[in-house]
Amino acid sequence: MTLQELVNRAASLYSDRKAVWFDECNDKPPTFYTYATVVKLAVELTAFLQKHCDQQGKLEIGLYCYPGIDLPSWILGILQVPAAYLPIDPDAPPMLSTYFMKKSNLQYILVENDKINKFQMSHIGCFCHNSSTIEHIGLTLFQMSLSNTDLNSQVDNMKSKYEPVKATGNLQPGYTICPDQTKAKTSEGGYMDVGQKDSLAYILHTSGTTGIPKIVRVPHKCIVPNIQHLKSIFEITQDDMLFLASPLTFDPSVVELFLALSSGASILVVPNTIKMMPAELSAALFRHHHVTVLQATPTLLRRFGSHIIRSTVLSANSSLRVLALGGEAFPVLNLLKSWKHKENKTSIFNLYGITEVSSWATCYRVPEEVFSADLRTDFPIPLGSPLLGTKVEVRDTNGSAVLEGEGQIFIGGEERICFLDDEITVPLGTMRETGDFVRVQNAKLFFLGRKDNQIKRHGKRFNIECLQQAAEDLCQVEACSVTWYHQEKLILFVVPKDDLEERETIKELQKRLPAYAVPDELVLIKALPLTSHGKVDISELNKIYQNHLNSRRRDSKLSGAEELWERLQYLWKSVLGLLDDSTRISKDAVFVYSGGDSLKALRFYDEIEMLVGKAVPGLLEVILSRSIEEVYRHILKILFPDEDQLMNYDSVVKRKLSGNSGEDFHGKCIKLKSERGLEVASGLIPFIAVGRGNNFFSMNLTKSSMQAHNTVQVGVEVLQQPSFLHLVTPSIMKSHVQGYETENRILTVTKKASKTDCCSVQQIHAECSDVTMAELALGVRWKSNTRKCVDASPLIIIPSKEVSASVYVGSHSHAVQAIDLDLGEIKWEKNLGDRIESSACVSKCGNFIVVGCYDGLVYVLQSSDGEIHWTFVTEDTVKSSAVVDPSSGLVYIGSHDEHVYALDIYKKACIWKLHCEGGAVFSSPCLSSFPHHLYVATLRGLLLAVNPVTGNKIWKSFLGKPLFSSPHCNEKYVCVGCVDGNLYCYNHSGEKVKMCC
Repeated sequence: MTLQELVNRAASLYSDRKAVWFDECNDKPPTFYTYATVVKLAVELTAFLQKHCDQQGKLEIGLYCYPGIDLPSWILGILQVPAAYLPIDPDAPPMLSTYFMKKSNLQYILVENDKINKFQMSHIGCFCHNSSTIEHIGLTLFQMSLSNTDLNSQVDNMKSKYEPVKATGNLQPGYTICPDQTKAKTSEGGYMDVGQKDSLAYILHTSGTTGIPKIVRVPHKCIVPNIQHLKSIFEITQDDMLFLASPLTFDPSVVELFLALSSGASILVVPNTIKMMPAELSAALFRHHHVTVLQATPTLLRRFGSHIIRSTVLSANSSLRVLALGGEAFPVLNLLKSWKHKENKTSIFNLYGITEVSSWATCYRVPEEVFSADLRTDFPIPLGSPLLGTKVEVRDTNGSAVLEGEGQIFIGGEERICFLDDEITVPLGTMRETGDFVRVQNAKLFFLGRKDNQIKRHGKRFNIECLQQAAEDLCQVEACSVTWYHQEKLILFVVPKDDLEERETIKELQKRLPAYAVPDELVLIKALPLTSHGKVDISELNKIYQNHLNSRRRDSKLSGAEELWERLQYLWKSVLGLLDDSTRISKDAVFVYSGGDSLKALRFYDEIEMLVGKAVPGLLEVILSRSIEEVYRHILKILFPDEDQLMNYDSVVKRKLSGNSGEDFHGKCIKLKSERGLEVASGLIPFIAVGRGNNFFSMNLTKSSMQAHNTVQVGVEVLQQPSFLHLVTPSIMKSHVQGYETENRILTVTKKASKTDCCSVQQIHAECSDVTMAELALGVRWKSNTRKCVDASPLIIIPSKEVSASVYVGSHSHAVQAIDLDLGEIKWEKNLGDRIESSACVSKCGNFIVVGCYDGLVYVLQSSDGEIHWTFVTEDTVKSSAVVDPSSGLVYIGSHDEHVYALDIYKKACIWKLHCEGGAVFSSPCLSSFPHHLYVATLRGLLLAVNPVTGNKIWKSFLGKPLFSSPHCNEKYVCVGCVDGNLYCYNHSGEKVKMCC
């Protein structure tokens, strides 16, 4: 008996009944074919293939398509040639598809007409056009180009890399097997030959113990008993509606198709995108088509979400008669009980099997009584009894049978045999090693887990060494290891060799691996932890990842709804690989229509829950079937239930703060401005800057502007600008300041200008001794969320024009923000290449800010909009903060590459660089106007005095301990703090003056 004979027998009995339904789940009505139509189209395809294909020996024909209304006709047409069909996934990595086709010795492939361009672009030169298109059937036949030596070379390279030869031991004469199957056990008797005419039904690929997928050729004799027995167990009739849930490359799809088509029942087919949209899928299955039999992986069932499962799939009046779960570990009973309505009549089955003995090996019907409320919820679900023609054994590591206890499952049967890779003949009764371990108890088998590093993920079994080998092949990777963290997330740990871009690395892996083998996350580490035996310590890697998660949770606190919207858009683009796309995300964008799939949706879901720091019920369903705006609102309702105003999509910037945001200020917040205009030196912008260490920096003012009555209003404290500007402050005092309180509670301090251009707040306070202040009160005026910790000090720039002052600050989120000092609104934000600890510095002209970055670059940004004016490349991380020479305009900055640099940002040139004798420059240089010296401290403990013009060393002092502190100087001395607990003081000639403990 063959699969096509099963279908033709049913078609002769039910020719007018509907065989296949296709529903696009849109405005179009669903379409259907009767059994008569399916057979008619299949016969036409069969005749075409018999005419154009060489039928000498076994014939295997590829099928490159998506599921559609014609799928059953296409498969049946190939089988009736007779030939075996080999499904090729159009979305699979082309390298893997090419490997499968070549290793299968595929001569012909049928390509869906609207996929021809995609096929030809993915497999250039592999196939030549062989015949005309079968228009009304929708296929075009291609023949493999055997002269393609590049293809042969490519496959040989993959073969040599992923299939190392193993010792095969003592094999029986005539038993030709793949090296991976050395542990297969056989019984005495005859052999099954792969070359036997008309014996094969289909060819699939799966993952093997070496990490590269194997070819599995499945005879009719192996799969037909599966169909017949499950048809009986599930009691399938012509009144049933089954759903094609599995992809064609996953062998349960064969069971789904032929259970229906051998029984006169109907099979429902929907587009792949609908399978990822829970609400639409559940409506199609249970509201529109009343599906009665659903075979699926537990992952597919979970994708519906608990609400849809309870209200629709396993509701009291559900149309579903049979729910058969397989391909992954069976859900725990208490979870099933929470899903299943007490009046639901659906029968639930646990299926188990491996593709190497296609398809299912055992089946267990979960008794209805276990769902009763009084039964303990930890009731284990066994794998069940062997299916027709299947033999199941449990063996220990010595190969002995296990009657009680733990061991590995072996599966086979007299004719339940598949041919793996290059096998030609296989003894009847061969038993295949599964890699799955079980516990045998009272003659029942209870699943324990995968063997070694083999895992099942998203319904696919593979070895995580496959990922490790692919990652190790990347030139940026020094070493790597993979963990299956909590059996939930696939984590790739990488020791980088050079500059490694995480996003680009993931993209490269996506080109080389199937989707289920791409890691959920990539974590950079400095070295792989080892056990005392010299092996990679997996437990330590898991600890590293746990610490990584904890760190992310600490850094991911949200300040409000607006930030949630901004971060959500970033995650959306990040997961979909669209960070380089500057196009704004439409509020109506749907994840699966924007390039997403189920695996990316799960990653997006995990990233969101990590971001918000809590579970978001129902989120996955919304991601898969709703717009980004609805995803945002769904999270918002849970995260900010008291939010009284949902964000307007078109307004991406922060909302303006109204009033004082609830803070009790004892005075008014006045916008920074000049009461009298300042005259501008030609071509330059006059401004003052408040920078690191409370230092003031004034620039570009003419003498006529340096008058004592020029004032600016600031909301902080009474300060005097030494050379030209006297600051005023809103009163935040409970008592009046003698003689100075005005109607606007603004205090103007007029004092004689100081002779120096820079001073500290402490100096100003000392000079303002004639002003007495009563109790001061501090309150939060505004806050701006930078998304990660801020190690840099903010830079405040106060222009003389009628424009608002700005605050510039960078953070570990890679972003530099420019914030309105008065309103707290973000004027602009610029993402740099890595985290930022360097404090910003303003240029002499006031048009640029300069900041260092962990990516080794010094960024010169336009102060008005954040656009990059210039970047200068150093050879290591730049944590040092820049300093500008007010006379020349040169910018001085240090780097962890052990150099200090003098940069002309206008000519975009490095004027000089100086090696600091083996010590990284962490702190900021210090510039002295008189004498004209630049002071640099290093982590090696060296204090250097450098000529700012030539870059020559003037003097140096070695302190022996790291200097994290920046040097500070006045007209007489330069001081620096050291990790030894001392403060060292020198005169400008380099003589040590004193050391304070």
